[in-house]
Amino acid sequence: MPVRLRNSRLRRTLLAALIAASVAAPVSGASSPAAVPAPVPAPLAPLRDADRGTLDARYAATRDGILAAGRMAARHGDRKRAAALRGMADPRRHFLLFDGRDGGRTAEVFGDLTRAERIAVLVPGADTNLDRYWRLRNDSAALRRELGPKAAVVAWLGYETPATVSPAALTTGRADTAAPALGRFTDELRTARPAARISLLCHSYGSVVCARAAPGLRGVADLVLYASPGTGARDVSALHTRATVWAGRGTADWVADVPHTRLRLPFVSIGFGPDPVSPGFGARTFDAGTGGHSDYLKPGSRSLKNIARIVSGTAPSGRSRHA
Repeated sequence: MPVRLRNSRLRRTLLAALIAASVAAPVSGASSPAAVPAPVPAPLAPLRDADRGTLDARYAATRDGILAAGRMAARHGDRKRAAALRGMADPRRHFLLFDGRDGGRTAEVFGDLTRAERIAVLVPGADTNLDRYWRLRNDSAALRRELGPKAAVVAWLGYETPATVSPAALTTGRADTAAPALGRFTDELRTARPAARISLLCHSYGSVVCARAAPGLRGVADLVLYASPGTGARDVSALHTRATVWAGRGTADWVADVPHTRLRLPFVSIGFGPDPVSPGFGARTFDAGTGGHSDYLKPGSRSLKNIARIVSGTAPSGRSRHA
């Protein structure tokens, strides 16, 4: 196919997606998780160390914030959100941050940070919020079990994720806003656990967030991009990071059909550019198995095992397979 024709089709596809998203977004907005009110959280001091007393105090403070948000949700009449928040306030669960506004901001710890030698930070993609938090929680718990007792996993919902069908899901805008927060959070982890190996696991639109944060990340060993629609960067060198960049995609992942181009319009750029699993991008690829878009951390999957190996500093097994 001639290059000009192929690029024309890609542009038409992206423009059609933008138009469809622009029509669909207002319809879905009425039931947005951001519509549930929540109190302004109490300010938290930066995490300077990971001793038991410091962490227990942090967990208690965020638990108070979760309970306050639950009471406000109940007064608002959202019983489902109130019940979910009561569950999140269980003393057996541990949050480094919580803000119930605008769909929610959380960072839940799975494992023991006080003795973690490896820390994996999960950066989720579109449509992740307090009402759909269960998937991120399940993925984090599965990875923690795979990694074993000397590791901790942090589910970082630290930004307002875009809806899958929305203009925001086609641009880097949300990622640009999220990147500084992700950088500050990883800095806190590195300060608190300086000897730990830290990896960022970036799913779908989360890979765009990680890419925008990459130049400012310090002390991060790995950036693992999976189910990625692209990063907004032309290749690994454009990420300006010392971390090892990995990319993987399951053979049943629909994201393989996303046009890997970037269309520059007068006031916005649509799309995220080259495919991270393509040879020209320059990432180290890993075998992500046969799963779909939400299956990468499914218990027993090849993708889970290989991602856990990367977090542990071990080479993934098998040959990479691209959809």
